[in-house]
Amino acid sequence: MTLRIDIDGPPAERLRFAASPLAELTAMLHVLAEPAHHPRHADWAGDVWAGLRPELAERLREAEFLWRSSRADFLVPARPRRTLAEELDDVDRIDDETYVTSALITTCGSDRVHFAAPSPLADATARERALNLAQARGALQEAFAERLLADPAAVRQRVRHTLEQCAEAFFDTAWTGVAVQLATDLRLKNDLMKRRGIEAALASVSSAITLTPDGNRIIVDKLQDKATSAHGARVTFLPSVFGRPHLVMVHAPGWQPVVQYPVAEAGPAEPVSLKTVTLRLEALSHPVRLRLLRTLARGPHTTGELANAWELSPPEVSRHLAVLRRAGLLTARRQGRYVRYSLNLSNVTALGGDLLAAVLR
Repeated sequence: MTLRIDIDGPPAERLRFAASPLAELTAMLHVLAEPAHHPRHADWAGDVWAGLRPELAERLREAEFLWRSSRADFLVPARPRRTLAEELDDVDRIDDETYVTSALITTCGSDRVHFAAPSPLADATARERALNLAQARGALQEAFAERLLADPAAVRQRVRHTLEQCAEAFFDTAWTGVAVQLATDLRLKNDLMKRRGIEAALASVSSAITLTPDGNRIIVDKLQDKATSAHGARVTFLPSVFGRPHLVMVHAPGWQPVVQYPVAEAGPAEPVSLKTVTLRLEALSHPVRLRLLRTLARGPHTTGELANAWELSPPEVSRHLAVLRRAGLLTARRQGRYVRYSLNLSNVTALGGDLLAAVLR
């Protein structure tokens, strides 16, 4: 499955490599929400959580849906600025309908969910659908969606204040070192583009990104199977230190395409037994199970959510999940009347860096 980005004009004039403080802060927040996916930053995450004031820690938990499974489009800017404050000012200029729709697509757990006009702010049916989807993700998610629909301005102000508090608590300190690594990567990418062309630059970003022979389309190997367009603007590539190993895409209608890519390469895989490898490869031999695993890599999901996302019956999904669990590729945790399944990152890692990168990007 692929994401196709149509570009107009010479590719070298339609691509931009730049650093974004807001996108990197969002990557840090994702690490704090899913530290198991980022073992190299586990100690950092533990230190940050230990040092957070209780009020800020609670705020991060209530808004984590904006960055945990996927990223709200407004948190990965297509026009990066020099400072976090400038980028947050740009977010403030987004109208309520655009902001709410972007947030709800994220808080409802999958960027496969879209709200066509009329929006949930104006239409009771769309609003009910948004709340039902949020409810399936848990009480915090439902409460966040309810507050956002009832008073967008108040929630927007609260989210901005939360991000500003994060800057004071940990981002400003971390950004000092991160910015140097991002600047180094940007110099390498821009130099590579000048010397060897756009295809070489894209290949250095990720093996999952290629340019079609005619130069009119960028192909990204992602979970989604969609097409989007740069709409006469640039496709923005944002390097990330804390985002590794994820390859994050913003491609919703009305938003300029953005790719946030990891600066560092994945480490070597640990050896495992042949019996274990055989069992796990057999579990992954079915395309539906591989799709479910990639979905679960973005965050915990219930059987019903997976069935709805892939238009499958719950019993069929349950059978596939049982195979993946027997292979040790999933974990399960009951929350009330729901059972949420998650990726077993350590066991997937044992299968090799290529599989890990394919599942997590």
